[in-house]
Amino acid sequence: MIQFILNNEVVKTSENNGITLLDFIRENKSLKGTKIGCREGDCGACTVLVGELRNDKVTYQSITSCISPLGNANGKHIVTVEGINLEGKLNFAQQVMSNNFATQCGFCTPGFVVSMTGYAVENNKVLNSCNDAISGNICRCTGYKSIEKAGLEIEKKLENKNHQIKWLIDEGFVPNYFETIPEKLKGIQKVLKSEIKNAGTVVANGTDLYVRYADKLSEEKVNLIANDASLKGINLSGDVFTIGVNTTVTELLEKDLFRENIPNLKSFIKLVSSEQIRNMGTIGGNFVNASPIGDMSIFFLAMNSVLNIVSHSGSERSISFQKFHQDYKKYDLKENEILKSISFPILKKGDYFNFEKVSKRTHLDIASVNSAGRISIKDGVISDAHFSVGGVAAIPKYLSKTNEFLKGEMIVSETIHLAEKIMQSEISPISDVRGTSKYKRLLARQLFFAHFVKLFPNDVELNRMIAV
Repeated sequence: MIQFILNNEVVKTSENNGITLLDFIRENKSLKGTKIGCREGDCGACTVLVGELRNDKVTYQSITSCISPLGNANGKHIVTVEGINLEGKLNFAQQVMSNNFATQCGFCTPGFVVSMTGYAVENNKVLNSCNDAISGNICRCTGYKSIEKAGLEIEKKLENKNHQIKWLIDEGFVPNYFETIPEKLKGIQKVLKSEIKNAGTVVANGTDLYVRYADKLSEEKVNLIANDASLKGINLSGDVFTIGVNTTVTELLEKDLFRENIPNLKSFIKLVSSEQIRNMGTIGGNFVNASPIGDMSIFFLAMNSVLNIVSHSGSERSISFQKFHQDYKKYDLKENEILKSISFPILKKGDYFNFEKVSKRTHLDIASVNSAGRISIKDGVISDAHFSVGGVAAIPKYLSKTNEFLKGEMIVSETIHLAEKIMQSEISPISDVRGTSKYKRLLARQLFFAHFVKLFPNDVELNRMIAV
């Protein structure tokens, strides 16, 4: 039995936990304001808010319900556009959209309004603009300037926010019943457990599997592991970070210790998909997706990481992340195993890290080529190097020969140009919809150089010579 609160109603259902939340909302509950658009998490028309009780308070995030399994709603508060309607008038986000003529056909508007309301309700916003909140919402007819203006009005209104739900109610962002949700959630018994041995297909939050197999998974029993606490968390022990594979991309950004250790993490994370998908997508899911351009795979390859794997029986083993991906969509994971966590050393004095990505659009897009690099400098010499690049091989590519060459070298233009030639010998891009093989080689070259330009911006001569 799945139990959760849908807007202001406590829902108990025995529906298959693998059906999509979107289909349950629309077909079982006849809440048609949440729209069916792409069914791939790309357009944001199906955006809902998910509230989770933490320390007696409910924290909300936006997600795309079209690729979210119903079972993951267990014990939570799900808010559709109907759930933020006020009696007899528009709520604040709806009103500013109207004031700025920010809607035309209206199909995308519910998703935008829900995302904007989520931005208003959530307190822990590291990416703190309304534009960030709607990065996963696409409008097909109005144009975005009027929507941006509506978002700016919300930002201005929130300057006086006192982080209390009562203030949001008084200012017309959400209806009165939001005050009752914490107590209602306390009264709901969570019944969904993660039992690996009882499972069919293992699913975390579904951002990959539900794009491809939503119909199939809706008819099966699935093993939902998103609520398994043993697979979550970001911990620092000594000089080593350990991150549970169920940790979402958003949670990476929200963890103070992690964000403080990696300069420019905000700008890196903003290149990864969109707000809704970052709220759902797990790092482990990105690894086992095994895409040659998986952003998190490229990111953590350059961190010189170790993967920790657990079997159904509880036995564990560890492997270098460099050895995990073996061929296109193939990796070192047995049928009775799942990923547990990933570990890597923190950045210390003399350590530098950078992430680069080129895609057709800035947000909510997959890379043509992406790359990351971690480099350690001691007494002016490269003591360690870990560079990776995606979109140029059958797997997320760790540049082992390039990295080995760089060790013991000084950072001068000649060394970097020689290293780039070695990198070119390690990659084998193919021509596809994201570019020709020649174009991808050029991108790999430019991103490799970009790491050094970004990490050593004050070395004018070096940067001039790299660009030659």
